[in-house]
Amino acid sequence: MQFLLGVDLGTSGTKTVLFDLAGNAICSKTIEYPLYQPANGWAEQDPSDWWSATCAGIKYVITTSGIDASGIAGIGLSGQMHGLVMLDRNGIVLRKSIIWCDQRTDNECQQMNKLVGERRLIEITANPALTGFTASKILWVQNNEPEIYEKCAHILLPKDYIRYMLTGEFATEMSDASGMQLMDIPKRCWSDEILSKFNIDKSLLGKIYESPEVTGKVHGKAADLTGLREGTIVVGGAADNSAAAVGTGVVRAGNAFTTIGTSGVVYAISDDVSIDIKGRVHTFCSAVPGKWTVMSCTLGAGLSLKWLRDTCCTPEMIEAEKLGVDPYVIMNTLAEQVKPGAGGLIYLPYLMGERSPHPDPYSRGVFFGLSASHTRANMIRAVMEGVAYSQLECVDVFKEMRVNVADMIACGGGGRSPLWRQMLADMYGCPVSTIKADEGPAFGVAILAGVGAGIYDSVEDACDNLVIKNSVQPPNVATGQVYGEYYQLYKKLYLDLQDSFKQLARLPK
Repeated sequence: MQFLLGVDLGTSGTKTVLFDLAGNAICSKTIEYPLYQPANGWAEQDPSDWWSATCAGIKYVITTSGIDASGIAGIGLSGQMHGLVMLDRNGIVLRKSIIWCDQRTDNECQQMNKLVGERRLIEITANPALTGFTASKILWVQNNEPEIYEKCAHILLPKDYIRYMLTGEFATEMSDASGMQLMDIPKRCWSDEILSKFNIDKSLLGKIYESPEVTGKVHGKAADLTGLREGTIVVGGAADNSAAAVGTGVVRAGNAFTTIGTSGVVYAISDDVSIDIKGRVHTFCSAVPGKWTVMSCTLGAGLSLKWLRDTCCTPEMIEAEKLGVDPYVIMNTLAEQVKPGAGGLIYLPYLMGERSPHPDPYSRGVFFGLSASHTRANMIRAVMEGVAYSQLECVDVFKEMRVNVADMIACGGGGRSPLWRQMLADMYGCPVSTIKADEGPAFGVAILAGVGAGIYDSVEDACDNLVIKNSVQPPNVATGQVYGEYYQLYKKLYLDLQDSFKQLARLPK
């Protein structure tokens, strides 16, 4: 019997899932690791933590399921986008990885615009200079840690470091490499113009593959550490959101998903390159060969609710522990008791600055309209609605780009909440569905591995056979009208506060 393995390297932990060829999850293991924040707005992780979690997770699912490792036909890798991993000539990590939500590189973004020109940068890379993307991180190391950059022989993305540790190959694939801001997105290759102006030697970068292509095979040392069979193929895989798209069947134009994890993402497929010249949302190469994606990313989505839980919801956490349930279940129950509009309370989810649709590292979270009558229930609902408004604002940009959405899937931790899904349906004005499988990006890259192993003919064919819809929540028109009024004020608040955010950043901390 054959199986497929999906490894998803997330921000909070690495999830490893073993699937059979019908798409059923046989065994799953998630192993967490820390996030380091050495300064305000900085975010780093240790690649050795990722590798340890990967080894332990793979060994666990093989051992617990009791399968013979020779039955694993292929491995797919997914991971958090934009992280910078730097290795020396011996393959040794030179510094902690600066990850996607790090905001230290504002000066480098200005440098990028001067070197290339704002419009030209978007024409080539399909995105404006952004603090979260990899290119600005590379320039930051050039500017601030030149002794480390001088030793750098290889630049990898997080999941591609795991590929190197498994196979010894320095490689990447289209969807993740698109987020480095070093590619010519319309041509699907590294941009010589960008690399030259940023003084980055192309030899530092891995070969780019299409996502279902075989990029290498598990070597002996990795086999010993993981329990895998030596020679098992590893395909290109995909960036976390591109992998989630495959795992939810979003592989054709008109399909989209919303995921509410640490960040919030709306992701749609396009047959052609569609670029927002204002840089409010991102265009990348798709994990489906020959297609592109339009994607938004709000940095503080599920993170906002987690922050509220950890900061203000101790009673709910205590009650959840007594009942043996997740604290978010209790929080959702409280939010359901509050009417749409959260009792006149609006939340702006900019805890980590913002990317979409406001590329603004200075923006910060806001509760607007807070009064003595409000309770934690109001605050919980306001946070959930504010995150949903931020997704709606991104969908509006998609429409401007003529990338229309007719079918929406909800996934991620927030997608498990019926209340949050209903908010999205009411705001989008279209049905929001879930799928039967709930393994997210790990399922998507397992499908890609199946295509690479020759088990499925194409990504689209595999999804048609494996991805099954579960619940469907239609929109409530009346509630949507209520949200519409609040949404107009929500959008105005950012514009009103934009200069104040910058002023706040200049004040002593």
